[in-house]
Amino acid sequence: MFVSRGLVLVCGLAVAALLCGCGTRLHKAPVEDRGSSLALQQPAKPPPPGAENAGKPGYYTVKPGDILIRIGLETGQGWKDIARWNDLDNPNLIEVGQVLRVVPPLPVAQAPAPASPAPDSGVVTRPVTSSTVVPTTPAMAPAGAASAGTPAAAPAPGATIVAAAPATPAPAAEDDLSLIWPAQGALIVGFHEVRNKGYDIAGKAGDPVLAAADGRVVYAGSAIRGYGNLIILKHNNTFLTAYAHNRSLQVQEEQTVRKGQKIAEMGDTDADRVKLHFEIRRNGRPVDPSRYLPAR
Repeated sequence: MFVSRGLVLVCGLAVAALLCGCGTRLHKAPVEDRGSSLALQQPAKPPPPGAENAGKPGYYTVKPGDILIRIGLETGQGWKDIARWNDLDNPNLIEVGQVLRVVPPLPVAQAPAPASPAPDSGVVTRPVTSSTVVPTTPAMAPAGAASAGTPAAAPAPGATIVAAAPATPAPAAEDDLSLIWPAQGALIVGFHEVRNKGYDIAGKAGDPVLAAADGRVVYAGSAIRGYGNLIILKHNNTFLTAYAHNRSLQVQEEQTVRKGQKIAEMGDTDADRVKLHFEIRRNGRPVDPSRYLPAR
């Protein structure tokens, strides 16, 4: 009897201890949130290259899907020039948010070399003062001046003689671009700022595609989607022309071409039919070719 009661008591104590142990193990251990501390310990991601120039004139911020060739077309520059101006070892490695220079850097002004001292001749050199005498020739003399027979007054001692600088011819206007039609076919689609950034000219496969003006080949290839085999010519600091969908290309990058020279053969690469898509870009912006091509 006592043995049974003792056994029951021992069993009860064992069950109670087991339940207490289970209950203890069911309690969740305190969890330390290490995510925020780890995030604080990670170094901040550096800004993209050139980010300090974002928004400045003459700079371009890379967008998703950009490639250097398209950036050149959109900014009116050759892609190799952009790569050189930005010291890009691999032009294919550009990142979204990177800021690229898309205008030529200004030349570094060089200070003139100091003049070597003249041998001591006993002449005292005075510092340049505000007195400046510009010699006037008879052709330059204003009305009422002394006649040619009257000797000119000698310059004051120590004054600086400044020779008149020869006039330099004014540079040719960048808008003076003389173009010819790049193909002989009929115009099938005209210019539209949204739907068509140039002219579509009909023709047969193999018809010659001509350079519309003298220029330099800044791109020849098929890397820009939607243009097929493409040639881009740079004519001056303002204008580019583009020739798309060619069957074959007859020139190479950096080659100089003349107006009317055959540069490609018409085709249908990346197009729904044989045609030449021709664009004129002024500072990278497409413009209506009718403003520059002669009337037919």
